Amino acid sequence: MANIKSQKKRILTNEKARLRNNAVKSELKTAIRAVNTAVESTDKDAAAAALKVAGRKLDKAVSKGVLHKNNAANRKSAISKKVNAL
Repeated sequence: MANIKSQKKRILTNEKARLRNNAVKSELKTAIRAVNTAVESTDKDAAAAALKVAGRKLDKAVSKGVLHKNNAANRKSAISKKVNAL
């Protein structure tokens, strides 16, 4: 454990941020998985709805600093390609 007071505070805030980031990443994985399962079942309406939800969650993750904007753009592009191929 650190001796410096400000470093003790940083350790606590970093842990909170880590837990929050992991929760956001888990939600993203679930949303993208929902898109993929809808694509596999060739359900165009469900895939489009899931794509919309996943896109919003990706944008939110970027605004919160969990993902880099290019990473989110690449993921959105990949899932939208799958949906548009239906």
